[in-house]
Amino acid sequence: MDNKKWFQEAKFGMMIHWGLYALLGGEWKGRRMDAIGEWAQEYFRIPGAEYRKLAAAFDPVFFDAEEWVLLAKRAGMKYVVFTSKHHDGFAMYHSKASTYNVYDATPFKRDPVEELAYACKKHGLKLGLYYSQDLDWAHPHGGGYTLGKVWCGDLAYLTNNWDYPDDDKKDYSICFREKIVPQVKEILTSYGDLCLIWFDVPVTLKPEQTDELYKMVKFYQPDCLVNSRIGNGYGDYESADDNAIPSNSAPGMLRESPCTINDTWGYKSFDNNWKSADKIMELKSRLNNNGINYLLNVGPDPLGRIPGPSVDVLEEVGRRLSCV
Repeated sequence: MDNKKWFQEAKFGMMIHWGLYALLGGEWKGRRMDAIGEWAQEYFRIPGAEYRKLAAAFDPVFFDAEEWVLLAKRAGMKYVVFTSKHHDGFAMYHSKASTYNVYDATPFKRDPVEELAYACKKHGLKLGLYYSQDLDWAHPHGGGYTLGKVWCGDLAYLTNNWDYPDDDKKDYSICFREKIVPQVKEILTSYGDLCLIWFDVPVTLKPEQTDELYKMVKFYQPDCLVNSRIGNGYGDYESADDNAIPSNSAPGMLRESPCTINDTWGYKSFDNNWKSADKIMELKSRLNNNGINYLLNVGPDPLGRIPGPSVDVLEEVGRRLSCV
């Protein structure tokens, strides 16, 4: 099937934010965060030396890739997008480019991306991978340092300026060459066919760096779509703003809206503001009627379980869709 045609016909996908931040559940040293859970290291300004200790405790004994994929399938979803590396710089796959990864640094010693790729292929869903190509708080030259303070309150910076405070001495091209390029190549060449690469927060990349990443995707996987958050005007389809519900889409344009099932992406133990099945059906209908895919996120807990309320609502959505 044409790589754009499947996207147009998919309409509904599952995004999964999962990483070391799930262990914190939105809390650190007696404080709870107001912001989204996967930004915990930045929000609490946790030193890398302390944050890395989470890896020693990451052993999600109830992780079952097939269970996740079957839930997505029962919900009527056609593709899964998993966070292979988020802004904290921790790879959720067995990276050879950095030992700061789920296989080498944790007692888990498994590769979730490998298992998800197998489960998706087995059950007829497509797999896409999220990769944070600009922000990387584990690398001294990770991006985001060109903007300074960008938000109000505690969640204020994009770059790691608590471990690496001298922004004037940062050079993203070092991070790009040492880590980003090798890891993007890894995820493109290690897990079979990918339907898309989901890049994010493009603030530091120069056009020639974006061009290199885009061409790399097309070289290794010509049919793999690239979202617009690769930056600098590149991309095969448009990712709307987080939780945005656009009213229309230009004819022929490929478009997707990434949304949360509660108020966070990464797991927060106290975020219980779950959307109802009615609400999800309403949003899906509005988006799909305007030619926009609905990418709905779940945030598994540190044991590898998709929270019960997420499961319940997705099961109900699936039941309703099967009756349409």
